Amino acid sequence: MSEYLIELKNISKRFGGVRALDGVSLAIRPGEIHCLAGENGSGKSTIIKVMSGIYTPDEGEIWIDGAPVGSYDPIRAVHSGVQVIYQDFSLFGNLTVAENLAINSFLLEDRKRMDWARARQMAKDVLARLGVKIDIDAEVESLPASGKQLVAIARALLAEARLIIMDEPTTALTGKEVDALFGIVRDLKAQGIATLFVSHKMREMLEISERLTVFRNGRKVAEGPMSEFDEPAIIRAMTGLELEETPYRPDIDMTAVPALEVEGLSVSGLVNNVSLTVRPGEIVGITGPIGSGRTELARALFGMETAAARKFRIFGKDAFPRSVQEAIELGIAYVPEDRLTEGLFLSQSIERNMVVSILDWLRKGLFLDRKAMRSRTEEMFGAMQIAAPSPETPVGFLSGGNAQRVMLGRWLLTGAKILILNGPTVGVDIGSKAKIHQIIRGLAEKEGLAVLMISDDVPELTGNCNRVHVMHEGRMVATFSGDDMTDDNINDSLKALR
Repeated sequence: MSEYLIELKNISKRFGGVRALDGVSLAIRPGEIHCLAGENGSGKSTIIKVMSGIYTPDEGEIWIDGAPVGSYDPIRAVHSGVQVIYQDFSLFGNLTVAENLAINSFLLEDRKRMDWARARQMAKDVLARLGVKIDIDAEVESLPASGKQLVAIARALLAEARLIIMDEPTTALTGKEVDALFGIVRDLKAQGIATLFVSHKMREMLEISERLTVFRNGRKVAEGPMSEFDEPAIIRAMTGLELEETPYRPDIDMTAVPALEVEGLSVSGLVNNVSLTVRPGEIVGITGPIGSGRTELARALFGMETAAARKFRIFGKDAFPRSVQEAIELGIAYVPEDRLTEGLFLSQSIERNMVVSILDWLRKGLFLDRKAMRSRTEEMFGAMQIAAPSPETPVGFLSGGNAQRVMLGRWLLTGAKILILNGPTVGVDIGSKAKIHQIIRGLAEKEGLAVLMISDDVPELTGNCNRVHVMHEGRMVATFSGDDMTDDNINDSLKALR
């Protein structure tokens, strides 16, 4: 019996003139919890598609259970026990949990009709094996992200998975849900099922994984037991650089007129009596479990939610934005958490994505001032340090970090004085994350921008914010500043809410 469930030996893959993988090897043992790390473009997605049979390598071999395989395609991968759970979970939202779980098995059996009794029993059995309770008659689209993920895992088990590959599995999960997922992964390990985590989240890598493999520029640059790594070592391997950030602690004039001052803001059933102050040059953080009301608060401040408040002042003047247009006119900008569906036009160029917020200012009669449009775009293109051939590059071709910088640039073109960032580095790799932090700090310190940063990444908040508020059930329940603003204190506060 082989030591390894699957081995990829000296795998290379090219796309045109680009070498996505350059002689990489990766081996996973039965029941192993393995983490694959690397920046965007490092080759992680390509190796996953090789493992799942979607891509055929140009060079190298794939071995299953100690023997080389010749033809290897998605069907062979599934029969070998390899299952991939992507970030979108690839489920049918309009079908029930039971239907989603049974459909693959029934298709393989070439069934013409649905066996409802058997489908329900299959669903009950596999969910019991996971030790979770989900309404098997609920439509999948009605489930939270954690529920959809459990359905995807259960579907993999029904396909007799021996290796489950999870791509950024905790992006949309609360802390409690992450703990539950890790418990399930450990249970899978006890059943001899291996898990390959693909993640950007350092703390989670260190907590759950037994072994780590790091890719950089299509090559494997580090591998070994997780006990041999710490956070700085992983960052060095991923980027080739020392990227330890010193905390942002500028001197803020606390007597200055606040850029944003809100008292008693409420959104029916979602936000309750919240008060908040952000001064020029200050970065104020908000965290809390998903569903705490933090996103609804951000949307209310940007005129996207119907809200009420005892006081709402912008630079000392009473002003309550009742629409997005009013918020923009008041100097407020909002970068949403889901930039792909709420913020960007992926098929359009960087230039068009940036200037869409200032079209009225660029209008010359019936036409746009093309010269001014290109001038403003190129200026922001450089300021945001966007890595792309030109402003004509479609945004859909950019990495997560560069796409996020396009969003920042768009709103800064409006002349905003108050910037609301919801999940500013979600899905962004380590190097881009540091650059985004650097840009935000520079805007606050040098331009006097007032920043409200909403994140579930506690180290991101403690490293960049002057104060951090914790929200729960629509209310501010704790505030940390000065020496009290530590990862441990904020995490303890969050754990108490679970």
